[in-house]
Amino acid sequence: MFLVGFMGAGKSTVAQVVAAALQRPCVDLDSQIEAGSHRPVSQIFAEDGEEGFRDQESQALTMLEGQTPAVVACGGGVVLRTQNRALLKRLGTVVYLVVTAEEAVARVGDSATRPLLAGSAGSLAATSLLAAREGLYRSVADVVVDTVGRTSEQVAAQVISELDEVEA
Repeated sequence: MFLVGFMGAGKSTVAQVVAAALQRPCVDLDSQIEAGSHRPVSQIFAEDGEEGFRDQESQALTMLEGQTPAVVACGGGVVLRTQNRALLKRLGTVVYLVVTAEEAVARVGDSATRPLLAGSAGSLAATSLLAAREGLYRSVADVVVDTVGRTSEQVAAQVISELDEVEA
């Protein structure tokens, strides 16, 4: 299962809750990239640019093929590449966690760790980025779950419930 959505949607947190409930491994794609490059995402963006980061993201996603079924929290931009969208659809059930730009900015707080929000009005940048990605998230989604105003436990419970219906 792959959780996709905008930054601040709760992908990493919800993935941990769902993985524990389903007794599956939890994989955070951004954490894997950071571990593999020995640098935080913000540093990768600064040194390699967004394209360099997206290359590493695609490689990390490809490496999941053939692995033990897991709950995977994907980075917010994983859907930007056609090859990644095709791979997500092929590898498993894709759950889109929906969040508004305003709530995303409120949740992520300091933009220093969010390179795509750094140096700009966070809410304005988030609104623009989310608008550009919304259709891509929906295009890969087997399940869509709204996260606005809900706890990670509530979202995880709905993800599990929806997953049961999709896999039935």
